[in-house]
Amino acid sequence: MSEKKKFTLEYELRSSPRILFSFISEPNGLSQWFADDVVFRDQTYTFTWDDEIQKAKLLSIKENKLVKFKWLDDDPHCYFEMEIVQDELTNDVALSITDFATEDTMAERTLIWDNQINYLHSVLGA
Repeated sequence: MSEKKKFTLEYELRSSPRILFSFISEPNGLSQWFADDVVFRDQTYTFTWDDEIQKAKLLSIKENKLVKFKWLDDDPHCYFEMEIVQDELTNDVALSITDFATEDTMAERTLIWDNQINYLHSVLGA
């Protein structure tokens, strides 16, 4: 099995950091675009897609800035992070995604994030 490597994707979104933060950090916001259902209990998020359930521990959170999760069944060094980036000159807002994948699954993981962010765009009306 090949080693997972870190990759970063960035998506421009028409949203304020405060509104976007609720969609990346709160169970209700996440369930509108990231998963079918999201439950938060004891610093652990339970994500449900159809019949698949995955749990992630919340590693870090910074108000209106970022959330960092670790899948409980993933490699120890792997995590996924969603960071809100705002350009100081233009005030444009982007969502930077950091995730891990093997060489074999990199294209698939990128496509999954592309699709999820498209859902987020439609939910935000952006």
